[in-house]
Amino acid sequence: MEQLNFDTVILGGGPAGLSAAIYASRGAVSTAIVDINMLGGQPSNYLELENYPGFQIVGGYDLMEKFEQHADKFGVHKYPLQEIERVDLKNKIVKTKEYEFKAATIIIATGAQPMKLGVPGEKEFVGRGVSYCAVCDGAFYKNKVVVVVGGGNAAVEEAMYLTKFADKIYVIHRRNELRADRIIQDRAFKNEKIEFIWDSVVKEIKGDNLVNTVVLENVKTKEIFNLQADGVFPYIGMTPNVEFFTGQLEQDSRGFIVTDDVMATSVVGVFAVGDVRTTPLRQVITAASDGAVGAVYAVKYIESNKEAVSA
Repeated sequence: MEQLNFDTVILGGGPAGLSAAIYASRGAVSTAIVDINMLGGQPSNYLELENYPGFQIVGGYDLMEKFEQHADKFGVHKYPLQEIERVDLKNKIVKTKEYEFKAATIIIATGAQPMKLGVPGEKEFVGRGVSYCAVCDGAFYKNKVVVVVGGGNAAVEEAMYLTKFADKIYVIHRRNELRADRIIQDRAFKNEKIEFIWDSVVKEIKGDNLVNTVVLENVKTKEIFNLQADGVFPYIGMTPNVEFFTGQLEQDSRGFIVTDDVMATSVVGVFAVGDVRTTPLRQVITAASDGAVGAVYAVKYIESNKEAVSA
């Protein structure tokens, strides 16, 4: 196993991680990004964004490619597609199948992933009617009927995207009003392909080889009813990617990492940025902002430690 030493190792190469890499490397510290996937994170799968400043509309992949090119300009060392085996936050060690990284600081930017419904049939039909990425799989539902579960921005935006392919989209929401931004709601309400089913939750997903039925329950009347559908897209929230960190630092009740206003965690020299931390908003712009703050203070930490050692 090859051993590599860096001033800062960033775990995760989405907008938070790439932003952190840019700011850290500009701070004249040796910087590496380690990711289990290709760099770019979840935004690489977004068809387009219209709320990132400076771009009225920009493809998610295109935007993240610009982030990566910017990091390349400052000589960031990139290690994508790494199989992580262990992370020791206290001693700042990251072990993968190929390398052992030793760092002065670690910046956690591993993001979050869609929460599961946790109902019978969900796991069994993943890839056969259950999907968590409309951009990835929407084209498979041309002229079909699909269900989107959720009431936030992600759910409504993905429902809108699916109208490019499906004949009918049912949006299932456990409340009687959406949480999505008003401008997004207005667009969805005007779309004839979208129908909202309020005060309802998914109880089961059924099918033969493929999904064909979604069992719903009205949370007020407790009525159980079947909805014929070919696909289910859950967008009910996010859960943090903290598999290698849990128990090593402070987390909130949902597992998100607790930080202060400079992105420092409860472990000295370890910072957390982006969707993986406790934050009131999870967007590309807030992830990038977190990355900038965390990296600047990681650099300050490195500089202060070097001064202490030399003294």
